[in-house]
Amino acid sequence: MKIHKLVYILMPLALYLAFIWAPPAAILGEASRILYFHVPVAFVSVIAFVTAGIESIIIIIQKNKNSLLREEKAYNATLIGLIFSVLTLVTGAIWANLNWGTYWNWDPRQTSIVILLLIYIAYFSLYSALSDNENRGKISSVYLILAMIIMPVFVFIIPRVYDSLHPDTLINADKKMYLDPAMKITLFVSTAAFTLLYFYIYNIMNRISVIKIKIQEKHHAL
Repeated sequence: MKIHKLVYILMPLALYLAFIWAPPAAILGEASRILYFHVPVAFVSVIAFVTAGIESIIIIIQKNKNSLLREEKAYNATLIGLIFSVLTLVTGAIWANLNWGTYWNWDPRQTSIVILLLIYIAYFSLYSALSDNENRGKISSVYLILAMIIMPVFVFIIPRVYDSLHPDTLINADKKMYLDPAMKITLFVSTAAFTLLYFYIYNIMNRISVIKIKIQEKHHAL
């Protein structure tokens, strides 16, 4: 089954499970339903970083072979990651307001998402500043590789070092996920749906990039 068909199936299913089928959490109540959106978009923002990093590694290894298309793919992955990082920040702020009474309190996990967002923004600033530089692809690729390496420190390590108001991670020291079975299924379906949505959008953007490159090549050939 093609990815777009899976997206069309899983996204409506995820919405149904999140808003109707899954029970509210015992303490957080109906506010807990934002979990099914906050966690998946945060996961996708990390996946986008990894995708861009892998494309950048290929650019460095293969040198000039299909580098322009690889550069476009890395750019596309980063752009989607930026959007999902914003969504992560917004849903996290809503969660904070519902549970802590304020949209922002510099919690380590909130701060780590801001850092992730700034790393994304810095890439676009760098990419734009190097528009006339023939080595833009290589320089921006090195940045994305370094960002991919550094990202786990801010996302997975630092938030666990400092005390946080944020609920315990889904997979804790006991290596168990303490969720109601229905909530667990809903979270898995929602994460799969948003992940497939990411790759669906990414595929469309890459196809557009291929067309754009072909048009540019024909224009230069004239």
